[in-house]
Amino acid sequence: MRVKDEFAILPKRWIVERTFAWINNFRRASKDFEILTLTAENVVRIAMIWVTLKKCF
Repeated sequence: MRVKDEFAILPKRWIVERTFAWINNFRRASKDFEILTLTAENVVRIAMIWVTLKKCF
């Protein structure tokens, strides 16, 4: 994608930003207090499973 002199929304970036916003709705995922990286990854996975299930039903 070429950069122009005008403002343009990047096509994939808003998807990532929206996903981060969904994850931050969960209190445990919005703060960095997990000691293990694996635990933090699992919290994000649980949050995304929850969001996906809410969107399906």
